[in-house]
Amino acid sequence: MSPLILMPLFPLLGFLVNGLAGHRLPARAAGAIGVGAALAAFAAAIGAVRSLLLLPLGDEARVLEAFLGDWIVAGDFTSSLGFRLDPLSAVMVLVVTGVGFLIHVYSLGYMRGDGGEWRFFAYLNLFLVAMLTLVLADNLLLLFLGWEGVGLCSYLLIGFWYTRTAPPDAGLKAFIVNRVGDFGFLIGVLLLWVAFGTLDLGEILARAPRELEPGGALVSSIALLLFLGATGKSAQIPLHVWLPDAMEGPTPVSALIHAATMVTAGVYLVARAHVLYLMAPLALGVVAAIGLATLVMAATVALTQNDIKRVLAYSTISQLGYMFLACGLGAFSAAIFHLMTHAFFKALLFLGAGSVIHALGGEQDLRRMGGLARRLPITHLTFVTGALALAGVFPLAGFFSKDAILVAAWVGRGPIIWGVGLAGAFLTAFYMFRLVVLAFYGASRQVHAANRSASRAANHAHVHESPPSMAGVLVLLAILSAGAGWVGTDLIAGGNRLGSFLAPVFAGGEHIALTEAHGHPTRALELSLAAISLAVGVAGILFSLIAYRWRPGLAAALRRGLAPLHTLFSHKYYFDEFYGRVLVRPLFGLAALAFRWVDVGVIDRLVNGAGESVRAAAQSLRLLQSGYVRRYALVFALGVAIILGLVGR
Repeated sequence: MSPLILMPLFPLLGFLVNGLAGHRLPARAAGAIGVGAALAAFAAAIGAVRSLLLLPLGDEARVLEAFLGDWIVAGDFTSSLGFRLDPLSAVMVLVVTGVGFLIHVYSLGYMRGDGGEWRFFAYLNLFLVAMLTLVLADNLLLLFLGWEGVGLCSYLLIGFWYTRTAPPDAGLKAFIVNRVGDFGFLIGVLLLWVAFGTLDLGEILARAPRELEPGGALVSSIALLLFLGATGKSAQIPLHVWLPDAMEGPTPVSALIHAATMVTAGVYLVARAHVLYLMAPLALGVVAAIGLATLVMAATVALTQNDIKRVLAYSTISQLGYMFLACGLGAFSAAIFHLMTHAFFKALLFLGAGSVIHALGGEQDLRRMGGLARRLPITHLTFVTGALALAGVFPLAGFFSKDAILVAAWVGRGPIIWGVGLAGAFLTAFYMFRLVVLAFYGASRQVHAANRSASRAANHAHVHESPPSMAGVLVLLAILSAGAGWVGTDLIAGGNRLGSFLAPVFAGGEHIALTEAHGHPTRALELSLAAISLAVGVAGILFSLIAYRWRPGLAAALRRGLAPLHTLFSHKYYFDEFYGRVLVRPLFGLAALAFRWVDVGVIDRLVNGAGESVRAAAQSLRLLQSGYVRRYALVFALGVAIILGLVGR
């Protein structure tokens, strides 16, 4: 059987076994089934990518396909069940299955004793099925099935702890907000069907340059509608508000779905449909503008958050903004490069945060942490590695991938867009090391009363390093966060291997998009921009250390001096309040009116009126059922007489 089919098949079997019989199995058995299914999917992905690499290099040659048969046939409409592996989807399946497997292993320790392990691992396996379907689909309808599948899994996993109030509410918010984007995505898919009479991705991208007018209304509309779907799934302005609340789910969920894989589906969609975007300059500009605005907005909000997972959530939104900025510049390879490295170090950071939360018995407030570096040495060292990678410090992975985007910004749009992206890099370094200092350095703030030394000692004794299943995953992700960037740089022998691997997918289109305005950058320019980017990242780290460790009074002074901005950032630019007043409250009011006037005033009256009519008729008919035989005989005789009289006429 083709490894393309085995990839989603293994986690599907794991989902079915745990979903149907997991509640009868021991927790360890349910965990082993879930982890084993993820490992098998990862092995199948490695086998498939190896087969792809053995194919001869060329624009059309490096493609593996698996056709399962027709799915829907209705008149002129036909949709197949088929999977397609090319270099772009190969990068995605390795990230999804590789990071997914590590997070499954981590979950063995994190979820131990929860009581719902079988359900948790069933949901994680189902997510792998949906995500692999999304990235392997050879047509847009099957891709949309996977797209909705990951949305369903997100809803299930955010609200996993359904006995609490906040997680189900957060899951519902994510589900509803994503429906807005998904509606746009679906309309875009329908327009593609009208334009081409097919939903086959390969055929659409091949025919589009010949059959669509470049810059025309149709191709621009399709690209913008697809991007609307991407803004919802990848949490970009204005549909980003669901992702921070999604942190109510278990931390492995935050790492897998809301940092490393699902939220990158929008970036994958734009990169996959790159031909349409290169033909629609308006849509490409919108993608770049939204990405740039989102990366700055989310970075400034992250400066003021005190929940360790929410800082990382806004960091994820900001880094996704970098990826969309790259796509909007036509630098699709750079976007996928950052997608890959970000998956490693952001999964590491979320899982490191989970290790801290696990050690502190569920505490997530940075103001109640501190002094954890000595108590959690593995978590501390790996977390700092992830933070340095995210801050773009050489030679870690984030330096290379973020620098590729900033170079593309300089080449494609000039120094202003580059400068804004550079400011985002400074903010990233600052808020990440604010988090590091508050969590790991200084005095412990777990017990606030200074005179309760016994309680403080007891609390410190409670803090402990994570079990091997969690700590080992942190170490592996730290290694990937440190070294993965070298596959996408020209600084090593062999050149940019990732870029060369992806080149057949984008077929030179991104080169044209990047060089038509300012020309190809020289090596001297690239090195200069990289040096500036590194200096800005280091400056952000040093400024954070000064403000929060060496001169802690400076942070308080900055908050007072910049009080209006701090209020704006801490209230997340009032997006939730705006939506609450403009959309949620009016809709609730409309629903209340509909309930009173339609449900109660019309529907209930009709239904109750029908019931009352039947009851009144029954009460009248009861009079005929007296129980007296003589009365029945009289009525019978009268009836016979009437019938005979009518017949006689």
